[in-house]
Amino acid sequence: MKWGRSTYEHLGSMENPLRFAREILGFQPDEAQARILREALQFKQIMLNCSRQWGKSTVVAVLALYWLLMNRGATVLVVGPVQKQAGETVGKVRFFLKKLGIRTRGDRANPGAAVLPNGSRIIALPAVEASVRGFSAVGLLIIEEASGVPDEACLALLPCLSVSDGDLIVLSTPKGKRGFFYREMTEERPDVLRHTGPVTECGRVSERVLVVEKSRGEEYFRQEYLCEFVEDGKYLFNEGLVKKMGNPKEQGWRIL
Repeated sequence: MKWGRSTYEHLGSMENPLRFAREILGFQPDEAQARILREALQFKQIMLNCSRQWGKSTVVAVLALYWLLMNRGATVLVVGPVQKQAGETVGKVRFFLKKLGIRTRGDRANPGAAVLPNGSRIIALPAVEASVRGFSAVGLLIIEEASGVPDEACLALLPCLSVSDGDLIVLSTPKGKRGFFYREMTEERPDVLRHTGPVTECGRVSERVLVVEKSRGEEYFRQEYLCEFVEDGKYLFNEGLVKKMGNPKEQGWRIL
């Protein structure tokens, strides 16, 4: 496929990334994935709490590539607990670009980054506060495996969206009832697209595998495959109790 002006115009005529996924990339999402792609453009923030092998990184890669192609000279920043996890989404974007025959070049300032012919670029970084503070005017910020990213790194990242009024996508499996990802998934804000995708939505995991995974422990299975925020018992007080303690309207006898 030769990407010229007419191709970009065709892409711009698509009402949502779902058509882009199906017609341009040849990716056929399952029902839950299709809903995310269909509704994505209606929201500035997307939170995905999904099980292992649900395909959340692939869905986010489709959204990232659509965004890169639609916005010339823009920056997509992907951050994860370590470089390898941050590079998961970028690797999938590169796969789709190769499939489309779109050549990219490197970025001297950011090894591993990919710069598209329209000047847009996608960069993967580990969630180290010092390394993420240098970015500004980011159009799309993606936080991979957010439950493993320290709160201070997440909070240091958010201002990079301020000037550009950029979009935010956060994806992870749960890891206890605390931290940035837990709060983002449980706070009530109508302007956020949230989706919890347990393994029951994913037909790609066999029953045999699920039986083996269940045998590893109930809490493990509930967290990794049913996407439940499970207390791990490491802390004296859970986050819900701490919130109650800080509420002046709560009576002490009701808290405990």
